[in-house]
Order: sequence, then C-alpha cells, then structure tokens
Amino acid sequence: MVKMETAELDTDLSLFKYDNLEQLPPRYRELEEDERTERIDAALEDLGDDVVILGHNYQRREIVEHADFIGDSYQLSKEAAEADAEYVIFGGVTFMAESADIITDDDQSVILPSMEASCPMAGMAEALQVDSAWAEITAAAPDADIIPITYMNSYADLKAFCASQGGLVCTSSNAHEAFEYAFNKGDKVLFLPDKHLGENTAHRLDMEEEIAEWDPWDPEGKDADEVAESDIILWDGYCQVHERFREEHIDQVRADNPDANVIVHPECRREVVEAADKAGSTATICETVANADPGDTWAIGTEIHLTNHLQRWHPEVNVVPLCGDACMDCNAMRQIDPNYLTWVLEELAEGREHNVIEVAPEEKELAGVALDRMLEI
Repeated sequence: MVKMETAELDTDLSLFKYDNLEQLPPRYRELEEDERTERIDAALEDLGDDVVILGHNYQRREIVEHADFIGDSYQLSKEAAEADAEYVIFGGVTFMAESADIITDDDQSVILPSMEASCPMAGMAEALQVDSAWAEITAAAPDADIIPITYMNSYADLKAFCASQGGLVCTSSNAHEAFEYAFNKGDKVLFLPDKHLGENTAHRLDMEEEIAEWDPWDPEGKDADEVAESDIILWDGYCQVHERFREEHIDQVRADNPDANVIVHPECRREVVEAADKAGSTATICETVANADPGDTWAIGTEIHLTNHLQRWHPEVNVVPLCGDACMDCNAMRQIDPNYLTWVLEELAEGREHNVIEVAPEEKELAGVALDRMLEI
C-alpha cells in the first residue's frame, strides 16, 4: 500500500488491489445456454433468500434475465442494501461492486463474478494519480478553495479522497446539483473522471466559459498555473462507449427516419448532446421509452445492450441504436459472462465464496461520507 501525499489514506492502484480475484475454472467454459440456465435456477433454489442478483442495464440478456433487480449502478446498490441478502451478486463492474459493499451491511458479501470487469473510465483516474495532481493544482491556487467531485463511476478510494478534501460523489442525474453544492462551499471545482459529463454539466449551469482541462497523461501539457485560473477543472477521462457517438450518427438517423427522436447519455461528447432531442441517465432513457406513444421511434445513444433490452421490453416502440452496426458493447461489462454467474452461484450453494469485493474500512467510511453528501443535495 502507498500513502497519499495530500490525504491520510493508504491505497494502491486498482490493478494491484484486485489481482487476487479468480478466473473461471475450465469445466465451466463450454456450457450451453440450456444447461447453464438449468444449473443457475437450481443453485438459486438452493440459496433462496440468501442471495440477490443485481443486473446493470448494460449487461447482456443472459445476465439480466436472472437478476432480481435491473437498473443503474447506485440504484442497484440501494436495492442490495434493502434486500438484506447474505450474498450480493453484482452483474456490473468493479466500482459498482465497491459501492454496494460501502452501503450494504458488514455481514453481506458482495461478489463480482469476473475479475476482468473493470471499468476503463474509472481506471483513468486512480486515486494516487489524482492525489499527485491535487498537490500541483492546489499549490497553483493557494488562496482558492477547490472542491473535488467524482462521478459515481470511480473507485472507492477516489470517492474517499474527495470526501477527505471536502468533496462528494455525483451521478449523471444530479451532477449539476453537486456542482452547485461545491460552488456554494468553495471557489472552484475539480471534476473527475468524465470530462464529457463535466462539460455538459457546465453548459447546463451556463458556465461553459469557465472550463479548463487537466490532462494527466501528458507531462508536457500540464500547466497547473494556467488550469487553476478556471473555475471548473475537468479531468481528461471518458467512457469508451459513449465517446464513440458522433453528430453524424444523429444526422443519419434523422435522414433515415425524419420522425425519429434521439436520446443520449450525458457521458457523450458535447456536440452529440447538443444535437440530440434529449439527454439523460440510463434511468431517464428507460423512462422515456416506457412513456413513448406506440409507433414512436427513439434512437438510443448509450451501450448497445440497454438498447436491446428496450427493444424487447417495449415492442410497441421502434427502438433503434443510434449508430447502428457501429455501436458496440462495453468491454468491461462483457466480462460478466453467464458461465461466471453459474460458477459463483454453484460455489455459494456449496458454501464457498469467490471474487468477494471488500473495500478497506477507512476507504469505506470516507467514501460513505462522499455518498452521504450527495444524498444531502
């Protein structure tokens, strides 16, 4: 473990924190869907109320069809806490399982079926890396009170770091409220890791002229004195799925169907959000399609599996992917293979836990503070 420079926290890079999680045993790698479904159902019957399965909106059909709850990351964590099951199987990525561990009881075990399900965007802002940048930026603005805000899509130690510096967590739905909270409390905001959500939020608050970008990947490009002059400092991170969308995808959808409506996630580039009819979280996207009139066309600018789910759930609405065949799934979410789900459930039925996600006590306490501040706004 490494001690941070600007906070009383010891942590490490996520690569090393989760290097002990287990791979899928060979005997599970060639299961056919019918056999797999039968074995999952049998394990769930054995486990009963001792287990709850959470399926993120971006998971494939073979995962969500076994889920007790389907939704976005923080919503699912709350469902787990309220369910009070002994075992929480999170069909999502590492930071989501960490959030579930933070808000569930100590006697609940959170299990991530696959060790490979690690969000690339969360990895673009490792807490140790942010700690180093924080030292530079705050030194460049010694008289300013800078409030760090981290998106929910970040590791627990970064959430803890933000809490230790007076900051908080936000979701895509309440990012504007988190910004307002920060500016009521301080002078400037450091927002991470998603620069696109940060830029879209700044525009929502009519603060687009106050933006500077901090690029942690280019040592020659970092100028703390210049960056610290701006009120909103955006970390150079992004979602690899949402950054793929382009304005020309919207133009093509409207050329193919002039009556089409377009809704995109606020993790998309600014020009895509501006060109769309609506922008919102996965929950907002789901609600929009659910409330659409029969025969309406909605083009969806987010991860392809949610589009596929909405097509199945609402056959009366013409739901299409915004970028057609160019839309791809999230590489990290893809790692939650249904064979992994079969394995961890059958092992639990035999009394053996695998791939348990456990946030260190100090991180958990501080990350909980950051989440509590979000709930206060």
